[in-house]
Amino acid sequence: MTNGTNKEGMLSPYRVLDLTDEKGLMSGKLLGDLGADVIKIERPGGDPTRHIGPFYHNEKHPEKSLFWFAFNTSKRGITLDIESREGRDIFKRLVQKTDFIFESFDPGYMDKLGLGYADLEKINPGIIMVSITPFGQTGPYKDYKGPDMITWAMGGRMYSLGDADRSPIRISYQPQMYIQAGIEGAMAATMALYHRHETGDGQHIDLSIQTVAAQPGLSGWDTTKLVRPRRAGMFAGARIQLNRTWACKDGGLISWVYMPGAFDGKTRNAGLVNWMIEEGMATDFLKEYDFEKLDYQEVTQDVIDNLEEPTGKFFKSLTKAQLLAGAVKYRILFYPQFTTDDIMKDIQLIDRGFWEEIDHPELGATLKYPGAFAVLSETPLKVTRRAPLVGEHNQEIYKSILGLTGEEISKLEQTRII
Repeated sequence: MTNGTNKEGMLSPYRVLDLTDEKGLMSGKLLGDLGADVIKIERPGGDPTRHIGPFYHNEKHPEKSLFWFAFNTSKRGITLDIESREGRDIFKRLVQKTDFIFESFDPGYMDKLGLGYADLEKINPGIIMVSITPFGQTGPYKDYKGPDMITWAMGGRMYSLGDADRSPIRISYQPQMYIQAGIEGAMAATMALYHRHETGDGQHIDLSIQTVAAQPGLSGWDTTKLVRPRRAGMFAGARIQLNRTWACKDGGLISWVYMPGAFDGKTRNAGLVNWMIEEGMATDFLKEYDFEKLDYQEVTQDVIDNLEEPTGKFFKSLTKAQLLAGAVKYRILFYPQFTTDDIMKDIQLIDRGFWEEIDHPELGATLKYPGAFAVLSETPLKVTRRAPLVGEHNQEIYKSILGLTGEEISKLEQTRII
């Protein structure tokens, strides 16, 4: 299992019921890493997200989903049919001894079951309920389905990504906006916890994934009043095309290599040109160009091409490690594109003890996981356990929290309530 101190996490006194699918799994994981007792509730037989790949050793199995592993660490797991009368009664009993509920059902679903916030606050006035949906609980889009790509696009994040002559793209094949929504759901929940400490009252948090996507784009609009088209320059609407991704000897890097003076361009440009001169790869055009006159609003595409063509050849002659070392030495603004293998071997992450080894006895293996996103001296963040198996903690939780007997639990299992 994981190593570390015996100090409790900052949320160790609190309990979470996690009813989410992939739209909100990150919320419970974060609160679990912060020390909360997170109970993942699945339908009898297991949650559909267990069937999301990739899978351990490419074997499709609900207990071998790496997606499930990644987003359900630091959680215990039970099964419960909340659509049954008896299941709803059990859920309400759990709510009485809970601080947070996270759910990502369609708007109105929990209300129809008599498990909406208006019903649950009567049982537990301090309950904090976070509902994560594609477009929120209200409004004309509230009943629309919202796959991750749709919320990414309708939040305005997709428009500027990709090549100008092709359709826009989303970031990665992982559900980027779902993950971000889970992070913001966890943040909103802890803010509501502070409010509860001040007032004694819980509250319902209605989180729209579309609004999560829209916020960065709106902030950029506030500062520039321009919409940056795909493959445009640093300044939206510029007449020139500037490379942002470059090939190198063993991969790639990202950079706008030649910067106007307003962006400390003189220092950075001189550093790169001097480095290329030392390596014998600077053209006469580069050596003689007056970078103090570089202005993206006035420079021609021919000039940019003459600057970038030898630079691209220079990058291809070096590895990512050599380019990173040179960027530091010559004070140049660019950064390597690390692969997964690069990240696993990164000396900075290894030195800070970022990776955590977690035992999976059912697999007969120990797997390496990303660890804490921050190092806290008094209330450490840590992955406390691997993701639960289907119904793994039914006996433990139903006995310790609700006081059910083994016979009662067996009957609930036989009738598929749990």
